Amino acid sequence: MKSPAEIAAKYEVVGKGKTEGKFLQTFMLAILAGSFIALGGLGSQIASSCAQNPSSGRVISSVVFPIGLFMVLVGGAELFTGNCLITIPVLSKKASVKGMIRNWIIVYFGNMVGGFLIAALAAFSHIYSFNDGNLATQVVSTAVTKSTISFGDAFLRGILCNVLVCMAVWCSFAADELAGKVFALWLPVMLFIICGFEHCVANMYFIPAGFLASYVHGIPADGLSVVGFFVTNLIPVTLGNIVGGGICVGAAYHLIYLKKN
Repeated sequence: MKSPAEIAAKYEVVGKGKTEGKFLQTFMLAILAGSFIALGGLGSQIASSCAQNPSSGRVISSVVFPIGLFMVLVGGAELFTGNCLITIPVLSKKASVKGMIRNWIIVYFGNMVGGFLIAALAAFSHIYSFNDGNLATQVVSTAVTKSTISFGDAFLRGILCNVLVCMAVWCSFAADELAGKVFALWLPVMLFIICGFEHCVANMYFIPAGFLASYVHGIPADGLSVVGFFVTNLIPVTLGNIVGGGICVGAAYHLIYLKKN
């Protein structure tokens, strides 16, 4: 197992490479990552749709959702929330701020395309008809809830979420074998789902899925709007994810292990 200092040094190299990736390759890998996270979200919704109470539903979801991050990390895809750790090579002056922002923009919109794509495929293939349509109702309800939380709540939940997601990425770097990586990434992601934190890339699937499920299945979605999606949820959650991953994890570990006195 790699020590935290070794992980920090390794991510300096990995993060630098991410800032130098070609546009098309990075964008395609980002679409894959958005799709993988969305598939994890879809699977977690299906698995929890028959839960008897909200607590058991979250536990069931937490077991399934990490499959998305597993596919991202093992498949080498580009995920915005994980790439918030690029602050590490930037602070070490091994990568530029410009390169980091370029990567974030390309990956962010690629992730969004992937999330929208899975939401559309799921809705128009009538996957949400599962459990006599109760799944569709749950999908719409989830989207409405996420679109109507306060800006402050979304921001703070975004911070907490990406602390755990980036710790999942960080811990996976500690293992050299696949089984160890899987176990390492699973636990922090399970915790973020159980706690109900906010992940911007996951929401690029969850909220569009609510729009589409409402349209396809004729379910009322009072409170669900484009403004709610972008302004109320996506903007504060994204900012919180950057703070949680880029500062609370990335900058903190750089200060501890890499900053030269």
